[in-house]
Amino acid sequence: MPRLKKVLESHNNKLHVKKDDTVIVISGKDKGKKGRVIAAYPRENRVLVEGVNMVKKHQKPNQLNPQGGIIEKEAPIHASNVMHVDPKSGKVTRIGYKVLDNGKKVRVARKSGEVID
Repeated sequence: MPRLKKVLESHNNKLHVKKDDTVIVISGKDKGKKGRVIAAYPRENRVLVEGVNMVKKHQKPNQLNPQGGIIEKEAPIHASNVMHVDPKSGKVTRIGYKVLDNGKKVRVARKSGEVID
C-alpha cells in the first residue's frame, strides 16, 4: 500500500459499500459515472471504483511492462462520494439492514426494499 498521510481513524471503520458492488459517483470530477467497486479500504474510508478517478503514473520498466512509460490507473476516492445503485431501478439509493427469518443479516436498498447481498 502506498505511503499515506496520517490517517485519522474513527471508532467505526465500516463502509456502506463492498467489493463488487455497483456504485454511482455523486460528487467530484467524475460525478455521475457508474462503476464496480474493485477494492474497499475501510481504515482510510476509501474505495477503488472501476474507470473512476483515473490518474497517470510514470512506470519504470519491469518484467510485466518491459517498455515502461506512462500508464493510466484508478486511484481511490472517498467512500462518502459514492452511492449504491438500486438493483431494480438503476438509480442511487441508501442502504438499510434487515435480519431474515433464518437469522442472516442482509443489506437492502431503501428505495425498492430489494435485497442486495
